[in-house]
Amino acid sequence: MRDKRLRLVSTDLFIRGFRIMTFSRILLGLPIALVLSANSTAAQVQSGDLAAPTVDTSLLGLFLEASLVVQAVMIGLLIASVWCWAIIVDKMIAFARIKRQTDRFEQVFWSGQNLEELYRTLSERPQTGMAAVFVAAMGEWKRSFERNARSPIGLQTRIDKTMDVAMAREVSKLEKRLLFLASLGSAAPFIGLFGTVVGIMTSFQAIAGSKSTNLAVVAPGIAEALLATALGLMAAIPAVIAYNKFASDAGKVSMRLEGFADEFSAILSRQIDESQSKR
Repeated sequence: MRDKRLRLVSTDLFIRGFRIMTFSRILLGLPIALVLSANSTAAQVQSGDLAAPTVDTSLLGLFLEASLVVQAVMIGLLIASVWCWAIIVDKMIAFARIKRQTDRFEQVFWSGQNLEELYRTLSERPQTGMAAVFVAAMGEWKRSFERNARSPIGLQTRIDKTMDVAMAREVSKLEKRLLFLASLGSAAPFIGLFGTVVGIMTSFQAIAGSKSTNLAVVAPGIAEALLATALGLMAAIPAVIAYNKFASDAGKVSMRLEGFADEFSAILSRQIDESQSKR
């Protein structure tokens, strides 16, 4: 009985020792396997087997790597952006000039200078803004009296119509090309979005062709898509801001011209009444 127990104990100790030795070999073998695997991977990378393709992430590189459709969208948005800024600079100069001329004319007009002398001085060269409205009204006044107009109501109506036409012409000059800014502000984001969709489609086609979702495969299409979106916003944001600003300024100029036309019409109406009473 005692011998049987000794044999069982020795057998159990042998099994435990074998298990410990096996587990120790596994633990010692893992670091060696990892080191060998790392050395093998490094050798493959150095030999060029696993080298990932490099991607040019500069703006010029993204443009050159983009598809023809996205390149056309980018070029169109760049041209539209340059034209937008050209209009913005031109309108800033035009509104500043007409404001200075209007302030100068009002100062001279309300200083008490004789209207005939002021008309002769201003009619010698083309005028803009409030001076153009004044010259148009005075020209109709003089033509009517030279032809011995007998109807004061008809004369007043013709003068008012002449000033309305002159005001409409001046406001039309100020609002010229503002429609382009409005159209660009509303259409540029959608044009950029079209380029974005094409760029994302290019990324999916690259994934399907390479059968890999590696960042080097997806990045070029995504980058060109985001670049098209950025160009669309770069063209749209200044256009919207500039259109709102210039439309407001044109409205203010129109109100000043209408106010002057009403006041000048009242002055001419009194002149007509005085001339009719002297006859």
